[in-house]
Amino acid sequence: MSETAVRARADIGRYVSDAWRDRYFAACDAVYALGAPVLAEEDVETSFGTTHVYRYGPVNEAARSRTPVVLVHGAGSCSAMWYPNTPALSVDRPVYAIDTPGDPGRSVQRESIHQPERAAQWLDETLAGLGLDRVHLVGSSYGGWLALNQAHRRPGRLASVTLLDPGGLEKVGLRFFVWIFAGLFATFAPKALRPRLAAWLEQPVLVVPELRTMIRTAVRAYRIRRPAPLPLSEEELSTIRTPLYLVLGKRSLLVHPQRQAERVPRLVPGARAEIISNTGHGPQIDHAEEINRRMLNFMACVD
Repeated sequence: MSETAVRARADIGRYVSDAWRDRYFAACDAVYALGAPVLAEEDVETSFGTTHVYRYGPVNEAARSRTPVVLVHGAGSCSAMWYPNTPALSVDRPVYAIDTPGDPGRSVQRESIHQPERAAQWLDETLAGLGLDRVHLVGSSYGGWLALNQAHRRPGRLASVTLLDPGGLEKVGLRFFVWIFAGLFATFAPKALRPRLAAWLEQPVLVVPELRTMIRTAVRAYRIRRPAPLPLSEEELSTIRTPLYLVLGKRSLLVHPQRQAERVPRLVPGARAEIISNTGHGPQIDHAEEINRRMLNFMACVD
């Protein structure tokens, strides 16, 4: 399919121009520089487009042999969002961070992947292209829906799944979209007000200049063309047998934390669920050191 045909499709995400794409990439690179050094980048061809992947890795030879971690970011972002987590995770084991096609990043989308079976096929093809037969899959927000969907539909390569305030558990309500837009408008606030707004809205993007620039540039540079994913039914959740770790922010506006912390372990045998105080939708950013430690402990127990 030609680039012109792809741009014309209503269900394919795209950059508004090459100039804005390049500005966004520069903003992303500034955020990547806050995390662990990238060892290598790789493009994996799939049935749905080219998936761009960042690889991080431990120096220790024993750690390099451990089951790798695969990180899947949230909607409207890219792999740079994992900068608070890549240093600790990549000391312990190999780490791969995937740019999801259909979101701003360096992947190139040619077919839609918002349909559950297509999403599972895309991620399985990506893992196969990387030569990964067994991984610890970690998903945040929309990436959490992708991880849940993978555990339900194509779990063969999954050693475990970690869900960080994920989508896929309940229908996204108006309160979440209001919070998103309020956070976006707050990025234009005077510098002196941003720390107060960041605390009130629980939006760390407001006080990390590189992250703030990346998010603002993404909104200008990229057009997402994807409906919100439908949550998995209780019947679908009950099929999951992959070891599962659910981390929820106590003040999350995406899900009702207490409800899901009780519901998911009831439906998924052996699932672990924890609610993190003093955070909303971004526990892995607000409490990076603690969440990194908990994730690595969970993965070690599974291994």
